[in-house]
Amino acid sequence: MAYVTLSGAILAEILATTSMKYSEGFSRLWPSLATGAGYLLSFVLLAHTLKSISVSTAYAIWSGAGTAVIAAIGMLFLGEAMTAVKVFGVLLVIAGVVVLNLNGAH
Repeated sequence: MAYVTLSGAILAEILATTSMKYSEGFSRLWPSLATGAGYLLSFVLLAHTLKSISVSTAYAIWSGAGTAVIAAIGMLFLGEAMTAVKVFGVLLVIAGVVVLNLNGAH
């Protein structure tokens, strides 16, 4: 169940970050409210996850998955350049999460 909660936290963070892009510096009401609500939900779910999963494991997965997905969204849907360096950087983030979890999730 903890990984379901963590997945919800990741999804909420991704939606919040994407909404932030559309808030235009918090000058548009609805995307700004979606950003705040998304981050609030994300942190609540992440905090709940930390009752069952170690902070290093949960935070590595939460931040790494969020970073990788947001980078992909930027490159695939928001017109950001997809360069070899960016792709390599995303792969390094994923590798870092894997390495941190080699000892197992506790």
